[in-house]
Amino acid sequence: MQQYIARKGDTVSRIAARHGLAPEHVIQGNPWAGSQPYLYPGQILYLPNAPRRRYRVQEGDDAASVAALFGIGMDELEQVNPGISSARHCRPGKELVIPQAAPRHIVYLRGEYGPQELQEDIGKLKACFPFIGHEPAGTSVLGKPLHLVRIGEGPRHLHVNAALHANEWLTSPCLLAFIEQYASAYAAGRSWHNHDPADWFRGWTLWAVPMANPDGVELVQEGILPADARYAELMCWNSGRRSFRHWKANIRGVDLGDQFPAHWEEEQARRGVPGPAPRDYGGTAPLSEPEASALARLAERYPGDAAVSLHSQGSEIYWNYRGYEPPESKALAAKLAAASGYRAVELTGSDAGYKDWFIQRFRKPGFTVELGSGRNPLPLADYEDMALETGLILAAILSNFN
Repeated sequence: MQQYIARKGDTVSRIAARHGLAPEHVIQGNPWAGSQPYLYPGQILYLPNAPRRRYRVQEGDDAASVAALFGIGMDELEQVNPGISSARHCRPGKELVIPQAAPRHIVYLRGEYGPQELQEDIGKLKACFPFIGHEPAGTSVLGKPLHLVRIGEGPRHLHVNAALHANEWLTSPCLLAFIEQYASAYAAGRSWHNHDPADWFRGWTLWAVPMANPDGVELVQEGILPADARYAELMCWNSGRRSFRHWKANIRGVDLGDQFPAHWEEEQARRGVPGPAPRDYGGTAPLSEPEASALARLAERYPGDAAVSLHSQGSEIYWNYRGYEPPESKALAAKLAAASGYRAVELTGSDAGYKDWFIQRFRKPGFTVELGSGRNPLPLADYEDMALETGLILAAILSNFN
């Protein structure tokens, strides 16, 4: 056992990932951590040593096949099993230590994915792929940057945002992972799932805001301490609950998914939420919140040919808005559904969303994509499937738009 003192931003999942453990290992050594909604700076945890995976060599195995089986390099296997590359040291029945596989991508989960992880990954992507652009689209209520990532140099513009709702933060790494895979394939001159990223790069400019609600994401993941100036009002808006995992709004209790000037008044009347709350309060006026205003300014600055707002969950694609959508939207939605396995849904009785405003303002195809299925926040184990589905949907737009 080793002793660990929690710091600001620590969660059970983040600590586990940092020490080569599963969250269950951390909770096993600290049972109280399974019932307490958040860790607080200064709390002492006892962490077991990282368990080592082992493997018994089977008939027909050699070192290369064992390394491939576990997704590790020969050098990594050799480091903890000296001499294993020699056939006489890799005989059936021999027990091998299997090291943790090194990350194969820049964007991956090491526990919850928050503003800090996003900023670190964007910096690494820029260093690895100099053709990726980056600038702030604006700032949040608390002054966090709303990172804007750009890839491509084409005349058409695709706007994509994620994590507009705080507890849907898993959409952020899904979007950034696609950008990494796109950039990697483009740089290497290879295809991506039978698509040609070189065509995307020449034909499109993709503008991505991977985390449109960073204050809310941090609140969902880390909670709030009594010493924080916003503690009393947030606890009041949250009905006294210490856990904010269900929270969708920004730090002022405004639901950014109900903030856009597309029949905003009707949506507020329908929701019937009179003031700050975890969800469904649309604010005092359309675009009253800096996060929503930044997304609208970006779209006005570079009028888009299409837009996607990534949410979770439901495995559905919403493509229409009050008849304002162009004729091609329905057929394009069917292509996105076919690519991802999701359902294309004609939605009614909903207003004031980003997709609604984009369609009404520009008369161009706009989509709300509900990634994954289950209950938000979705489990980290769903990330790989959701990231692939995100990529397949965006690839379908970039490749099939006429």
